[in-house]
Parts: sequence; structure tokens; C-alpha cells
Amino acid sequence: MNIKKGDTVMVITGKDTGRKGKVLRVVPDQNRVVVEGINRVKKHQKPSRSLPQGGILKVESPLNASNVMLLCNKCNKPTRVGQSILDNGSKVRVCKKCGEVLD
Repeated sequence: MNIKKGDTVMVITGKDTGRKGKVLRVVPDQNRVVVEGINRVKKHQKPSRSLPQGGILKVESPLNASNVMLLCNKCNKPTRVGQSILDNGSKVRVCKKCGEVLD
């Protein structure tokens, strides 16, 4: 999976097409990501100590990682991600459009 927590992504398909957001959580074994402000669903919450009144909350739901594309910091466009090896032997992610290092 080429997407990490804290990355800025753009949704490329679904009801939130074209919207941008920050990745809050990554679930690699299910190939899903949770993006801030994207794919919000209503959740019915029973009263508890942390939420004494209960109610209906709007929370972000995971969406498939194939439905989002990483945004490059330099060219600010959705891009595919490539891998490159630096001189010191470490692997980094690079933008396929402009070649900028993403890590």
C-alpha cells in the first residue's frame, strides 16, 4: 500500500469524487483508508460516560484505497506513486509526474 497516515489524498471515484483530505487511519490488511471529512456516515450512539446524551453522530467511514490517489506536494496533482532507492540504500516514494520525493 502506497498511502500512509498523514498523506493528502484526492478521491477519484464514488460520492465524494474530487474532494481532498488528510488520511487519518490506514487499514492495510483490508486495503482501506479513513480520510478526514470524506465518506461520512451517521452512527447512532447510546448514552455513555463520555457522551452522556447519546445521539446521532457523523463519523468518517473507511473507503477502499483504490478509490483515492496521493497528491504531490510540488505539482499539487493526483499522481501514481513510484519507488526509488537513495544513495544511502533507503527506499522512498516518488511522484510519477514530476519525480519529486514524497517522503
